[in-house]
Amino acid sequence: MTRKKVKLAFITNDSARKATFKKRKKGLMKKVSELSTLCRIDACAIIYSPYDNSPEVWPNTMGAQRVLA
Repeated sequence: MTRKKVKLAFITNDSARKATFKKRKKGLMKKVSELSTLCRIDACAIIYSPYDNSPEVWPNTMGAQRVLA
């Protein structure tokens, strides 16, 4: 069974938009972690959110600086 294609459109409901953002952010962080582990590469993710004052960094700030240097 295949998944339905998601119709991309702006989510007008604030709470639903925030919940969707959190779920997709968690999924993206997991994918970066898996890519780094499976391919033995240095990877980092920096996500700026309209809901937080500071960005979320994976694996951590020092690890991201090492990858970007």
